[in-house]
Amino acid sequence: MKSLILVKNLVIQITIFFVIFQLLTWFKESSMLDTQQNLNALNFNVPTITGEVISLTPNSKTVIYFFAPWCSICHASIDNLQALYEKNETINVIAVALDYVDVKEIEAFVSQHQLTFPIAIGNESIKQAYKVPGYPSYYVIDEDNTVISKSIGYSTEIGLYFRSF
Repeated sequence: MKSLILVKNLVIQITIFFVIFQLLTWFKESSMLDTQQNLNALNFNVPTITGEVISLTPNSKTVIYFFAPWCSICHASIDNLQALYEKNETINVIAVALDYVDVKEIEAFVSQHQLTFPIAIGNESIKQAYKVPGYPSYYVIDEDNTVISKSIGYSTEIGLYFRSF
């Protein structure tokens, strides 16, 4: 009987934790761009760390991932994004570095994680236009440059994959 009460209390605590977590996530994401918002008006052409210029409205299914090189959660989750990129040819990835000291800091982050997708060098205008509330934040956009999903914080590879479809 006592173990049944302990299990019941544990289930209640887990449920309360889950509800609070979901509410906090919803609250943090509420300041981001809306899903179903078209990004064509946000026509940013951004330099990458390799010297190329890329568009943040690429007209293909893309995860646009905003990170800061000093962000510990970004360090923990960026490998999941790399795995998604390597395993799914139909999903493009663009990472946008924000709130960095200099490009060498971004390059060190990229080198440490052996990233192979484009790394754009962002700025405050991009951060404000995309309503990036914290790191990591990301949007999944479709072929029409419409936001189909968004999130902030750590994401698993499978979480990123499911949000992309």
